[in-house]
Amino acid sequence: MVKSTDTKAPLPPVRPDNDECCHSGCEPCIFDLYELEMDKYRAALAQWEQERPARKAGKKPAPSSSGA
Repeated sequence: MVKSTDTKAPLPPVRPDNDECCHSGCEPCIFDLYELEMDKYRAALAQWEQERPARKAGKKPAPSSSGA
């Protein structure tokens, strides 16, 4: 079995609906938790994007047309 080194991009968390917040000043609020998850997502996405060129390094570059 061949193992693929190409992974899918991380998926962002689902933003809670405004109706999901109880508006009573909870600590942490559901939106605070969402922002924490977004921070994790952004970090994971940045890492994934940084690793992507390394995954493609084994592929041959597309031929360039020099025109000469």
